[in-house]
Amino acid sequence: MTLELRMQALIDLVTADRDRHCDAVLGEARQRAAKTLAAAHLKARQRMREAFDEERHRYAASGGAARARLETHRRLHEQRRSAELLAAGLAKLPQALCDRWRESATRKKWVDGVVAKARAVLPRGAWRIEHAPELTNDERDATAASLADICATPPEFVADAALRAGMKITAAGNVVDATLAGLVADRVELGASLLKHLEIDA
Repeated sequence: MTLELRMQALIDLVTADRDRHCDAVLGEARQRAAKTLAAAHLKARQRMREAFDEERHRYAASGGAARARLETHRRLHEQRRSAELLAAGLAKLPQALCDRWRESATRKKWVDGVVAKARAVLPRGAWRIEHAPELTNDERDATAASLADICATPPEFVADAALRAGMKITAAGNVVDATLAGLVADRVELGASLLKHLEIDA
């Protein structure tokens, strides 16, 4: 073998060794790069998930706060509306009750209701019935007749011009007060009852 052929064989051997070594280094570098890239992708996805989670929590918190504010505003609005309805109703109530007392049909229901309540809570005996002036003689007679079984003597009827509407029944120191003044005296209970009716009608 000539010197030239030997040199070429040696060069080919070195070149092949270099190529194998370069391929090994490149393969290892590609593996490291792939691992680094995968880790970077994993870290990026994790950061993105954390950012989304944080944004969801922030949105939920701000949404919850907004819902709470909205609910507070709604409650305040309802309270203001209820207060306005109640004030308007309480302002109109005395005149509405007086109008009912002046009408014979509604006055009869009023008297019947008061008598029924008195029969349930007052003791037997002598009853005194104070009433607004519109109660007629016939209505007094009918009321007295309806109480004949519970009153030992006919009830005493007293017309009182100071009573704008209604009647008050007294027996043995006990009182059923269904006068205008008596009906509007308990403003808390009256307000709750009136508000309930106003809300139903609204």
